[in-house]
Amino acid sequence: MMIEVFHSKIHRVKVTDAKLNYIGSITIDEDLIDAANMVVGQKVQIVVQENGERFETYIIKGKRGSGEICLNGPAARRVQVGDTIIIITYAMMDFEEAKTYEPTIVFPNENNLLD
Repeated sequence: MMIEVFHSKIHRVKVTDAKLNYIGSITIDEDLIDAANMVVGQKVQIVVQENGERFETYIIKGKRGSGEICLNGPAARRVQVGDTIIIITYAMMDFEEAKTYEPTIVFPNENNLLD
């Protein structure tokens, strides 16, 4: 049996930009993508600390070392620049594998950078 489980997250980053007139997605600093074991194009769930919103989009690569977290397209309406968000991925895996799987959790600093 396959089940969907928590795979990774980038915990509590600040939204640095929101671009309504864009196709859609979330732009994430490439350092954060790598550290969180995420992939460009991967579906993510976004949780907004300030208003409790939860929505899905997909990752696009931002400039490495920039701290960029930009919500694009319709998702730009669900956040304000400066909001704190959590970016979560899930993965399908075998039930037995899921019992011992250790998710990747990244805790960036106040500038969305890795220490």
